[in-house]
Amino acid sequence: MPKSLRSPRHQRFLAQLISLRKAKGLTQAQVADKLGRPQSFVAKYEGGERRLDIIEFLDVTAVLDADPCELLSSLRT
Repeated sequence: MPKSLRSPRHQRFLAQLISLRKAKGLTQAQVADKLGRPQSFVAKYEGGERRLDIIEFLDVTAVLDADPCELLSSLRT
């Protein structure tokens, strides 16, 4: 199995998170504040420099008011 970081599917995942954030009218700093993390945390996962673990992913989708199952389902292929 090839590494997922920077794969086309991972890039789609990041693009979806960025699109969701922007659709909610939130900046990286606002998302970070809601997560209790520094802005660099959001910048790094959106830029593909770090991965989100499953708990972080659930926290991010909660802040973005998004269904995590729906987002993951869209990445199946």
